[in-house]
Amino acid sequence: MTRSAQWLYGWLLLLPAAVLLALFTHYPAVATLWHSFRSTPRGSRASTFVGVDNYAQLVDDPIFWQSLTNNLWFAIGTIPLSITLALLMAVWVNGRIAGRGFLRLAYFTPTVLPMIAVANIWLFFYTPEYGLLEQITGAFGMPAHNWLGSKNSALAALMVVTVWKEAGFFMIFYLAALQQMSPQLAEAAAIEGASRAYFFRRVTLPLLMPTTLFVLVNAVINAFRLVDHVVVMTRGGPDNATELLLYYIYEIGFRFWDSAYAAALTMVLLLLLGVVALLQFWFLERKVHYQ
Repeated sequence: MTRSAQWLYGWLLLLPAAVLLALFTHYPAVATLWHSFRSTPRGSRASTFVGVDNYAQLVDDPIFWQSLTNNLWFAIGTIPLSITLALLMAVWVNGRIAGRGFLRLAYFTPTVLPMIAVANIWLFFYTPEYGLLEQITGAFGMPAHNWLGSKNSALAALMVVTVWKEAGFFMIFYLAALQQMSPQLAEAAAIEGASRAYFFRRVTLPLLMPTTLFVLVNAVINAFRLVDHVVVMTRGGPDNATELLLYYIYEIGFRFWDSAYAAALTMVLLLLLGVVALLQFWFLERKVHYQ
């Protein structure tokens, strides 16, 4: 087979995936960017080019800034905790302990549950006076509390649900990475007299950095694309305390039917995620050691 034939054969193999990627990823992104510079069509009034008016409206929108702030706090509260718990669970179930298979199943089960089902389960936990959490706190003499109806606790309650669901998912990647490590490393460290904590800090963690980078990128994306739990549990309330950015885009686009402004918000979200991803690769890539 000639070099040209190999080149053509390779591109033909890539063509189906490339077409799907272009149709369902690249084209929607470009179309969204174009619509963000136009007005929303209303009845007989066609869409017109408005330049950066949608972005100017975004700057003066207090709910946008609150949703962005809520989302940043949500990411700060869920990402480190989810990854830390995932790593600890993976290390634990990777060891030779009784009931290891049952523990792996228990940790991974929340991951396979539908998002709507998870939200409804936790709605039962958070129900004022009758929910499971209220029953537990009431047994210790604590006063009743509306966890989802209070501005001080609603966002934290959503964070708990997210950590509960995502930690088991991230655990699978860490567990797979731990099982790929050679047991001779631990044996050599034990012969040299290295403690388990020292071995974990100086050997295990560096070898897990490729997995950590992958998990971190996914955790950031998940933190900014959460909408299911908000729809079922709080609908952005109380008083926009749980108004996350993607849910605000959903409201603007499908509740108020302002597709142009929703497109501008979407481009801001894409830009934010792109910048965060670049920073992650920029700072963490130098610490990643591939075997």
